[in-house]
Amino acid sequence: MIYFTRKVTFSIGLIFLCTWLNSVFAQDRIQVSGRVLDAQDQKPLTGVTITQKGTSNAVSSNGDGRFQMSAVQGSILQFSFVGYDNKELPANSTMTVQLNASTNVLEDVIVIGYGAVKRKDVTTAISSVSTKDLEKRPVVSLGQAIQGKAAGVSVIQPNGAPGGEMSIKVRGTTSFNGSNDPLYVVDGLPVEDIKFLSPSDITDIQILKDASSAAIYGSRGANGVILVTTKSGKAGEAKITLGAQATANVVNNTVKVLNTAQYKELMDETGYGKLPEGLTDQTDWFKETYKTGVQQNYQLSISDGNEKLRYYLGGGYLTEKGTLQGSFFRRYNFKANIDNQVKRWMKVNANLSYADYNTNGIISGNGSNRGGVVTSIINTPTYAPIWDPLFPDRYNTNFNGLNINSPLENLERTKNNNNRENRLLATGSVLISFMPNLTWKSSFSMDRRSGVLTTFLDPWITQQGRNQFGEASDVRNTNTVLTWDNVLTYSRSFGKHSLEAMAGSSWTDSKYSNSYIYGSNYANGIIQTLNAANKISWNGTGSGASNWAILSYFARAMYNYDGKYLVTANMRADGSSKLSPSGRWGYFPSVSAAWRLSAEDFMKDVDWINDFKIRGGWGQTGNQSGLGDYSYLSFNVIQRLPWFEDKYQYSPPNIGNSTTLRATDLKWETTTQANVGIDFSTLNNRLNLTLDYYHKKTTDMLMEVSLPTGSSSASTIKRNEGEMTNKGFEIGINSKNLTGDFTWNTDFNISFNKNRLDKLVFTKIYNDAVTNNLVNATVVRNEPGRPLGGFYGYISDGVNPETGELMYRDLNGDGKTSPSDLTYIGDPNPKFVYGLTNSFSWKNFDLSIFLQGTYGNDIFNASRMETEGMYDGRNQTTVVLDRWRVPGQITHVPKAGFDIKNSSYFVEDGSYLRVKNISLGYSIAPEGLKKIGIQKIQPYFSASNLFTLTKYSGMDPEVNQWGNSGRVQGLDWGTYPQNRSFVLGVNVEF
Repeated sequence: MIYFTRKVTFSIGLIFLCTWLNSVFAQDRIQVSGRVLDAQDQKPLTGVTITQKGTSNAVSSNGDGRFQMSAVQGSILQFSFVGYDNKELPANSTMTVQLNASTNVLEDVIVIGYGAVKRKDVTTAISSVSTKDLEKRPVVSLGQAIQGKAAGVSVIQPNGAPGGEMSIKVRGTTSFNGSNDPLYVVDGLPVEDIKFLSPSDITDIQILKDASSAAIYGSRGANGVILVTTKSGKAGEAKITLGAQATANVVNNTVKVLNTAQYKELMDETGYGKLPEGLTDQTDWFKETYKTGVQQNYQLSISDGNEKLRYYLGGGYLTEKGTLQGSFFRRYNFKANIDNQVKRWMKVNANLSYADYNTNGIISGNGSNRGGVVTSIINTPTYAPIWDPLFPDRYNTNFNGLNINSPLENLERTKNNNNRENRLLATGSVLISFMPNLTWKSSFSMDRRSGVLTTFLDPWITQQGRNQFGEASDVRNTNTVLTWDNVLTYSRSFGKHSLEAMAGSSWTDSKYSNSYIYGSNYANGIIQTLNAANKISWNGTGSGASNWAILSYFARAMYNYDGKYLVTANMRADGSSKLSPSGRWGYFPSVSAAWRLSAEDFMKDVDWINDFKIRGGWGQTGNQSGLGDYSYLSFNVIQRLPWFEDKYQYSPPNIGNSTTLRATDLKWETTTQANVGIDFSTLNNRLNLTLDYYHKKTTDMLMEVSLPTGSSSASTIKRNEGEMTNKGFEIGINSKNLTGDFTWNTDFNISFNKNRLDKLVFTKIYNDAVTNNLVNATVVRNEPGRPLGGFYGYISDGVNPETGELMYRDLNGDGKTSPSDLTYIGDPNPKFVYGLTNSFSWKNFDLSIFLQGTYGNDIFNASRMETEGMYDGRNQTTVVLDRWRVPGQITHVPKAGFDIKNSSYFVEDGSYLRVKNISLGYSIAPEGLKKIGIQKIQPYFSASNLFTLTKYSGMDPEVNQWGNSGRVQGLDWGTYPQNRSFVLGVNVEF
C-alpha cells in the first residue's frame, strides 16, 4: 500500500509538471514555409540552420533550399550558414530569404566546455582545427589530424608502427611522472584516449590551451583539453556519403651496411671473429624485412532528418599492413547519433560509438639484439642464409659463434602477438527548456573497454621458443567508466547587456579488472592455445581489480557589454578517490576578460581594421595522472606459492604514504597559468592574426621518489614535491590571399616554448634511459634549473689522429677522463615548432600543401652505438668504412673497438622541415549524375611525408623511443621508422 501510494503520488506529480510545461509554451503558432537562396547567384542553399530565436526549435534547409517549421507568431527566425552572414527576420507563413556570402569567420560558433560561444566573443586561448581535408589524407587518428595545425600544440609520431600512438603536448611538458596527454572530450564525454574514433566521423575540433578555458574541466585539464564534436544529421538534408582510399607506404630512408668482404675486413681487424674464406653475400636483410605497406580505408555514412527527428549513422573498416613484415593495425568502427525534438520544450539525444581494433607490437628499442628489429636488420651479416642449413624449419643462428638473432626471427616473436580491444561509448541526454532562456541538460554515459593480449611462440622456429619448448600468454582486462552530468544554463540579453550563467555537477565512477596467465612446454606446438601448455607459471598467472571515482561541481558566468567588454569566470571543485582524504578536494578557479577596441567610437573611422581585441586570463587546473587507484594507501603484496611445498611467505606492506618522508598528504598536482593575447582582423577579414603569451607554473608535482636502500620494504613512494615552469609565445595567421574563380588561402602557426624544472625536494636528481648495454649508463638527467630531458655525458672533441680514440674533454683539468667530466651535451626541447598550409582552388580542382617541422631540438642517436660502435662481431653501416686505421689519419670516425661512452658524438641536430602532405582533388557534379542520385564524385591523390629537410643521419627525425614521456625525449634507439605514403581515394555523395 505504501509503495502504491508513492507511485500514484509520483505519477500525479509528473502529470502536473508536464501540464505546467505545456501551458508555459502554449502560445499562438504558425506554420512557416520558405526557401533560402544565395543573394548573388540565386542558387538554393542546402543545410542552412533556421532557429526560432531564444529557443532550441530549429530546422535545416533541404537540397532545394526549402524548409518548413512551426514557430510562435511574432517570433524572430535566425538564419545561419557557414560562409554566409547571419540574418534575422520575423516569422511569416511564406518566406524567401537571401543570404550574403561572408568572409567574416568571427561569426562562427565554436564549442567550449559545457557550451558554445561566437568566435568574436571568445576571451580565452582556443585553437580551431579545420576538418575539411581529413578525408583526403591517410589520417588514422586525431593526433595526425591536428599535427602542425594549431599554435602551441606539439604533435609528433614517436614511431611509424601501424596504429602507433601520437605524442600530443599542449604548451609544453606539464607533468614529470604523469601523463602529458591532453584531456579528450568527445560530444561532452571526457575520455583518456581517442584511438577508437574514426576521423571521418569528426566535424569540429577545438583545443582549449590556457587555464582560463580549460579550468571548467578542473582536475583533468592541466594538459589542455581537446573538444571533439562528431557528425549529426540535419533536417531536410538526406545524404549518403561513401569514402574509399588505398595507401601505399614505403620507408622514408634506408641505411647502407657492410657487404661480406667489408665485414670480413672489419672482423679481421678487430679480432672479434675469424671468418672463413670464400664467403659471399647471400641475404639482403632490408629486402627480407621491409616491404611496401598497404592501407585500405572504407567509410560509409547516412544522415537525414526533419523538424523533429535527425539521425547520423556511420561505419567503416580500416586495415594497414606495416612496412616491417608482420606488423599490422585493423579497426572496425560504427557511429550513431540521433536527436529527437519530443516536445517543444524537450529534446533527447542518443549518441553511440563502437570500435574494434587490434594490432601487434613490433620489437623496437631495447629488445632482443639491443635496439630490436630495426638495428638487427643492420647488425646481421649478409653472408648468412635465412634458414638453418641443418634444420630448415628453424631460423639460422650460425653467425660465426656470435649471439645474434636475425631480424626475421625477431619479427617472428612478434608475429603471433595480438593486442585486441573493443570499445563502446554510449550517451543518452535530455535537454529541457523551462523557458526560452533557461535550460537543463542531463546526460548519462558509459565508456566500456575490453582488451585481450595474446602471445605465442612455437617450440621450433625461434630460439626463445625452443628454450621454453613453446610459450604463450593471455592477458585480459575490462574497464567501465560511468559519467552522469547535469548542467543548468540561463542566458538573457537586455539592451546592450548579455549574460549567460551555467552551473552543474559531474559524477564519474570507474571499475577495472584483469586476469593473466602464462604457459610453456607445449606437447604439440601446432595448437596455439594455453590448453595445450603443460606448464603454467606460478608467478605469471593471476588477477586484479580496482576502482576510482570523481565527484565534481562547476559553474561559469559570461558577461558581454555591447560587444566591447567581455568577462568570463569559471569555478570547479573536484574530489578524487585516488588522493588521501585530507587532500582529496581541489578547487580550480579561472577568470578571463577581453576588450574589443574595434567597437569603440574612437575606432569608427579606422575602416581597415575589422576586429581588434585584447584578452587576458588567469586560472588553475589539476592533474592526478600517473597515480594508481590506491596510491595513498599501504597495501600488502601477495605472492602465490605452490600448495604442495611446505613454505611460509611473509610479504610486509609497502609504505604507501604513511611515512615521515611525506611532506603533506597526497594531493592534487596544480598548474597555474596566465595568458595575454591579441586577435586582429583586417582587409575585410581576409587577414586574421592571433598572438598569445603564456606563463605556466606547475606545483606539488606528483613524483615517484626513490627511497634510500634499506630504508623500508618499498623502493619508491608517490609524493608531491616538485615545481616546473613553461612559458612561451604563439603566432597564428590566416589569410585569404586571392578570391574569385581562383582562390588561395594560407594558414601559418609557430610556437615558442621554454621549459624549466624549478624545484625538487627529496630526490634532487633523476637519471633515466640506459641505452647501450656495453656503456650501461643513463643518458638523460633531470635536475632543477634546467629543461626536462637533457642529455648527459662526455663532450667529444673528435678523433685523436695518433690513437684513433675519441677524445673526451677533461673538464676538471685532472688529466684523465672520469665521471667528474660528465656534463650536459644536448637538449631535446625544440626552440619552436611550426606548420604552414596553403590551399588553392580553381573551378573543380583543389590543391593543399602542408609543411610542418621543428627547430633547435637535439636527438641522441643511440642506434649509432649499435651500428657504428664496432665493439663486437655485429655488422655495421658503411659509415665505419671511414674509421681510423693508421696513426696520423684525419677522420671523424674512431677506430674499431674505441672507448665508447655516452657523449656528444652521438648527439645530432633534430631540426627538420617536412612536406607533410600534398593533396590534389577534383569534384565532379554534372547534371547527368544528379539524375541517378549522385550529387558529387571527388577523386583525389595525396602524398604524405613526401620530403624532409634535416641534418639528422638517422632514419627519421620525428622520433622518441620513450613515446610521450615528459622526462625522456628525443631518443632514437632502433625506433620503427616513419613511412612515405601515397594515397588514391574517392568520395561520393548521394
